[in-house]
Amino acid sequence: MALAAGEQRLLLTEDKDFGWLAFVTRAESEGVILIRFPGNQRRSLAGEIEALVAQHGEALYGCFTVLQPGHARVSSKPGRRR
Repeated sequence: MALAAGEQRLLLTEDKDFGWLAFVTRAESEGVILIRFPGNQRRSLAGEIEALVAQHGEALYGCFTVLQPGHARVSSKPGRRR
């Protein structure tokens, strides 16, 4: 998480613990995208990430996003940096 923040990059993860760390503890980050895709829908993952970035772009920075098949929830983090 520190490396992504130091390079001003969004962190993509499937680890729910990163979600907790980034959101609940207000850890420093540029933004986190938590990926929640079941194995049978993995083929669409890259396209969904591209669509998310195309739709929200810079607005993803400073946010906590949950990406699921066909749906994304973008939430401002407590103590948002931007």
